[in-house]
Amino acid sequence: QTTSSALKGAIQLGITHTVGSLSTKPERDVLMQDFYVVESIFFPSEGSNLTPAHHYNDFRFKTYAPVAFRYFRELFGIRPDDYLYSLCSEPLIELSNSGASGSLFYVSSDDEFIIKTVQHKEAEFLQKLLPGYYMNLNQNPRTLLPKFYGLYCVQAGGKNIRIVVMNNLLPRSVKMHLKYDLKGSTYKRRASQKEREKVFPTYKDLDFMQDIPDGLFLDSDMYNALCKTLQRDCLVLQSFKIMDYSLLVAIHNIDLAQREHALADGTSQTDMRRPAAQKALYSTAMESIQGEARRGGTIETDDQMGGIPARNAKGERLLLYIGIIDVLQSYRFVKKLEHSWKALVHDGDTVSVHRPSFYAERFQRFMCNTAFKKIPLKPSPSKKSRSGTTVPRRS
Repeated sequence: QTTSSALKGAIQLGITHTVGSLSTKPERDVLMQDFYVVESIFFPSEGSNLTPAHHYNDFRFKTYAPVAFRYFRELFGIRPDDYLYSLCSEPLIELSNSGASGSLFYVSSDDEFIIKTVQHKEAEFLQKLLPGYYMNLNQNPRTLLPKFYGLYCVQAGGKNIRIVVMNNLLPRSVKMHLKYDLKGSTYKRRASQKEREKVFPTYKDLDFMQDIPDGLFLDSDMYNALCKTLQRDCLVLQSFKIMDYSLLVAIHNIDLAQREHALADGTSQTDMRRPAAQKALYSTAMESIQGEARRGGTIETDDQMGGIPARNAKGERLLLYIGIIDVLQSYRFVKKLEHSWKALVHDGDTVSVHRPSFYAERFQRFMCNTAFKKIPLKPSPSKKSRSGTTVPRRS
């Protein structure tokens, strides 16, 4: 109901104020009560001794857990002035494809951050998750879980609009050729006709199995790092009893992009201007996965723009942009299920504990057996010459 430009303006004014006022507070350890703090400031349009005058209607801006989120931003290497500059120096760009949840999405002009509107229940759920999220990130900043940088609320005209600031998984500077939302389930998991008609549709599990039946091939270090990261992340989600999350996989096909460039130029000279790398630490797909792979592994690392290098069955070079999404939606889903289970089973608890683990196992199995595979090793020539016959390899 609030016009988009007024909402974008209010978000920028609010964030500028809250980050600025936070910078005057000394750095300190995060305490338990920091997760529950909500700071609120009123922005009358004529301005006040704390806030500037503005062209929008009066609004109130709330910041949830400011000290805790300051810590998360620091952990991800985001300096307060960079955060402000990214989000507030240029107008935010509204993304046209709102999610299935009906959320609005904005991206900062430098591509670093996504701002997403969330429902009241989701914002509440995120607040509940914060202490566990903090503990998890402390042990392990390399994660494919969403990176949350701030949770705010704009109150205007009797409406509450809650927004969360996150890492941007899909930089606009890289052309994505395909995009999948994978859950590891096949029941009704095909993109709708309406979705397919979009310029950049999001396909689902059954589409993936049809389009890429052999899966996506990764160098073995990379594959191990990815599966290890998924395993740890699923364990965290399971501990929060979260399910119904997805792995978003966007694919940039390097070879196809070069052919497209060649066609466009009429020559084979490819001008691949390298977009600026994202500043936030661990924010790219490549930095989010653990293990040896980061150090280049055995795959040629010619500046991969943050994507994970892979190949398809045709041997084309790909860059994958991936992340786990929709971890806040499941709250409603779990509640809905809980009622139906409790009706069926008196001891509802045993069932609900068992459910997220089932979801996590199926999710991991699909990702590490169907979606992603190790590049098969070639038999080494030395063995051939010694025995005179090739040693058959079990794949």
